[in-house]
Amino acid sequence: MLEKSGFTNRGGKGSHRNFLHPSGVKVTISGKLGNDALKYQEKEVKSKISEVKK
Repeated sequence: MLEKSGFTNRGGKGSHRNFLHPSGVKVTISGKLGNDALKYQEKEVKSKISEVKK
């Protein structure tokens, strides 16, 4: 969802991934690739995507 909205994966330490949007909005997701996101992370991702669409 993040990459489709223009965010790029900037990598991260351990099991964290940092995403950055060209507008400067950042979001960090914990968990390894392929793991399901936790509910609070889903809410944060949706919030960040709606923030960059405004």
